[in-house]
Amino acid sequence: MSTSNDSGPQLQYLPNKSLLLAACAACIGGTFQYGYNVSVINAPTLHVQNFINQTWRERYQTNISVDALTLLWSTIVSIFTVGGLVGVTVGGTLSVKLGRKGTLLVNNIFALTAALLMGLSYPTGLFELLVVGRFFTGVNAGIGLCVQPLYLGEIAPTAFRGAMGMGTSISITVGILSGQVIGLKEILGREEHWPILLSTTCVPAFLQLLTLPWFPESPRYLLIDKGDDKGCKKALKQLHGLAGCDGERDDIEKERNNLRDFQAKKPWELFTDRSVRWQLLTIMLLNAAQQLNGINAIYFYAEYLFTQSGIPADKIPYVTVGTGACECVTALTCGLLIDRLGRKVLITGGYVLMSICCILFTLTLSFQDASPVVPYFSMACLFAFILSFGLGPGGVTNILTTELFTQTARPAAYMIAGSLNWLSFFLIGLVFPFVVIGLQQYCFLVFLAVCSLTATYIFFVIPETKNKTFVEIQNDFKSLRHRKAHNGDGAEPTLF
Repeated sequence: MSTSNDSGPQLQYLPNKSLLLAACAACIGGTFQYGYNVSVINAPTLHVQNFINQTWRERYQTNISVDALTLLWSTIVSIFTVGGLVGVTVGGTLSVKLGRKGTLLVNNIFALTAALLMGLSYPTGLFELLVVGRFFTGVNAGIGLCVQPLYLGEIAPTAFRGAMGMGTSISITVGILSGQVIGLKEILGREEHWPILLSTTCVPAFLQLLTLPWFPESPRYLLIDKGDDKGCKKALKQLHGLAGCDGERDDIEKERNNLRDFQAKKPWELFTDRSVRWQLLTIMLLNAAQQLNGINAIYFYAEYLFTQSGIPADKIPYVTVGTGACECVTALTCGLLIDRLGRKVLITGGYVLMSICCILFTLTLSFQDASPVVPYFSMACLFAFILSFGLGPGGVTNILTTELFTQTARPAAYMIAGSLNWLSFFLIGLVFPFVVIGLQQYCFLVFLAVCSLTATYIFFVIPETKNKTFVEIQNDFKSLRHRKAHNGDGAEPTLF
């Protein structure tokens, strides 16, 4: 049993086995797919380019130009972000209409379609199928990134909401690592295997279709959105057991009473709702910073740093797998710490450490030729930056998006946050090469500014949400608004 005191619920019991299995079932076809499809496309780069050139030659009896080949390959890679943006814009709406679990199940259609199209591209000689397939993998990833955190946040008991929410970050990093491992030449990284490699996105989809139906819909969705009292009780008993379901039921009832007669909000309605102004500003800033803080730039720069450090080209994929393994360990560590240290400590500390790494990165890159040892310091900075990101911003951002909103506003908040996240992802991929050309080794000073400003905002604005109900978190933000208004007129009532 859990008990409560002034500091909130305490961790005095382990989560129900059914709850953990439900989280695993949601993750395997959810954000795991995002991480997997981000990394799996890297291994067959040269093989796919050879296929495009061969197909072009058979069609037009001439080799494709270097510029056209580069454009086609860039399109195959970047169309993923376009699909992600489409996915996240419809994910919130689907989660209201079909439910969180229902949307995750339907989402597998996109993954299966993508796997079929990409697998057929080689035998049919149609490289255009790769573009369409990658678009559908992006749609699948966008919906998963929007809906899976919703499901995990709503099925988790208050005392374990942080650890459960870290399932999103853990599944992304495990997906990235899995894509890196499957892409090794000893497995599916050889030229003749690339169509199979790209089609393996169907495996997580099948696994989720086989496992997730055994677990219930989100109890909060059943009671607050659908008014299904019986379904909510049944879901809580399965997820939390008889000992833990009553307390969670009281929490959901309290939230429903405060939201009675309220309908699920549309994204544009959040922008005009003054009661969630600071929450909306916070999740917009955090989701933009999650992409603009330099983590993706680090990945773009990693191969160059490995090469500069004297690592042979054929060994770089194995070093890359090592970075993926480090990310997984860090995400797991964050999952263990988040409900003990709190969200604010981890995310602020993560951004502070990333700021320090940016300074050290700039110095080591500036003096790269001063000593044979300096490139290895650059590599150390790279690993430290990745670990700092995984310790805080990588996992806590999604959890805060869940916690800062109540049931009626949460899907719309994820649509806004996700759209901004994908747009920032696209922007950094488009702009970063030009930033490198213009600023050279000083390019990471840009990310230093992003990380340090974000850390400052978090420290002064965001309240700690550890062991607090959604209603209590809303009241914390009401207190913030009152302080900003200097206790003037227009005070809002406290939720009970």
